[in-house]
Amino acid sequence: MAFFKREVGPVERFESTLRDRRAARQRQADRVSVVEGVVGEKRALAERLAVTGATADKLGRAETKLRAVEERAKVLRAELTEFDEQIASTERALADARAQRERDTLADQIEEMAAAIEQTAPGFGASAAALVDAVTKSSASVPEATRFSTSVDAVRREVLAAADLICWQLRSAAVRTRAGNANVAVDATAELEQLPDQDRQLIYTLNTLLWREGGEVRRAPAFALVELPKILLSVALRHQHVDYLNARRVQTLIHIHGSEGSHGEPSPDDPQLIDLDALAAEEESIRAHVA
Repeated sequence: MAFFKREVGPVERFESTLRDRRAARQRQADRVSVVEGVVGEKRALAERLAVTGATADKLGRAETKLRAVEERAKVLRAELTEFDEQIASTERALADARAQRERDTLADQIEEMAAAIEQTAPGFGASAAALVDAVTKSSASVPEATRFSTSVDAVRREVLAAADLICWQLRSAAVRTRAGNANVAVDATAELEQLPDQDRQLIYTLNTLLWREGGEVRRAPAFALVELPKILLSVALRHQHVDYLNARRVQTLIHIHGSEGSHGEPSPDDPQLIDLDALAAEEESIRAHVA
């Protein structure tokens, strides 16, 4: 029967090394203590011989022995200092390994969250689609049911798009966490704190935009997540000024530019501003003219 040894991780290796080095340091400290005791004895002996007027030969031999043990003590103390340095280095490496283990654990948890969302999202989409089919496949036509179906379908698209985005953000956060990036604390869900209401949709801008709501002028930078009124969504999509969050190019642009805009909110006199209300009015005028 084959036995397999469990692979030892960096933390356990450094802990083992640290224990060994501390034990070796203690043994060295004991040797230093013994030698320093001998040095004390040799010094005391040389002092007595000198005080009692011993012969030059006796004093010479005593001094030679004293210098020998002093040199031995000096070497052992230097080795003890090396042990201290090795222990300090190992302690730093152990602290780094423990911090990396904690980062890896957190990154694994983040990736598990992303995987759980990905596994659950299709079930939500299928259930929402079934609700829509219950209305659209019926031979009866009821305005209230039609409005309900339209709302459910819009929510389905928004939730699935938001799920794609948050999974991408979570995996990016996991990579940053594993690498020890200081910016890992960025809350990947802050931008998706709540889904837009039924009259608005979370969308990604490709250009700087301007529109009006309730008498207030709203502006959004390029490459940002915004809640755009659905009445303007179709015209913005047709003119390629926005795209859905689950679009492949949007995921690439978020990776490059982020989701808050590359230059903040545009100024009112920005020549790049696209007036969505003007575009919508222009399309309506063309349709009326053709009719």
